Parts: sequence; structure tokens; C-alpha cells
Amino acid sequence: MSTEPPAVPAAPAAPKPIRIAPIVTPDAKTFWDACDREEFIGQKCGDCGQFTFPPRPMCPHCHSLKREEVKLSGYGTVHSWTIPRHPPPFGFREAPIVVVVQLQEGIRMVSNLVGVKPEDVKMDMAVEVAFDDTMNKHKVHVFKPRTA
Repeated sequence: MSTEPPAVPAAPAAPKPIRIAPIVTPDAKTFWDACDREEFIGQKCGDCGQFTFPPRPMCPHCHSLKREEVKLSGYGTVHSWTIPRHPPPFGFREAPIVVVVQLQEGIRMVSNLVGVKPEDVKMDMAVEVAFDDTMNKHKVHVFKPRTA
């Protein structure tokens, strides 16, 4: 008769991410590196102070080459949304909710909305940034309904 305690079954492993990693360009490398650290940053012109997205080498407002990386609030509202169903989106277990988010800083950003049923998405819904894992151990920004 064994005196060892019965083995506790291991918790099931979380499924591996199937979302593809972002395509990192030289201008956007700092943005994606920050996402990997779960930090949400943006680009601001060093001359006119306007925010821009996506990151780029020249300000589209005043054409300055001075860029500043700044922390963004991570808060915004849903400006519009869609659910791509056909063909089935690669890298997702179910069709994602694709949103255009109007950030508090005044820029709009395309992302995914998570943690909400499609029928519950509303115009001007308050959202906040979160991060999802991708293949190859990277992260991307997503938005979820704002809790506070």
C-alpha cells in the first residue's frame, strides 16, 4: 500500500495563440515593442504637438521631422465597427469585432474589441486598451469595454 498522496491533475494548458504577430516596420518598431511590454504609446509631433497614428517619419500636419513617443491614456470610444465573416479571418478562433476607436488624445485607431458580444457593441461605447498574445510571443493592442 502506497503512502504517497494521490497525484493532483494538472490544469489544462491555455491554448496557444493563433493570432499572427504584427508586421513591424522601422517607423512603428517602438510602438510594437511597447505593446510587447503591455505599454500603450503614441507619436506626437515635437513642433506642433499633434498626435499621429500610425507612426511615421514626418508630421502630416506641419511636416516636421521631430517626433516624440508619449504614453497614451488607453481610453477612447467606439467610432465604428464591423465583423468580417467571409472568408473566415485567419488567426482567429471566431470572427473578431473590428473597431475604429477614437482615443482621448484625438487620434483614431483600428483594433479589435474583446470581452463583449457583437450585439452589445454600441456607438460611442467607452473602451480601454488591453493586450492579446500572438504567435511568436508578441502582443497586440485590443480594446475592451471600460470598467471605470
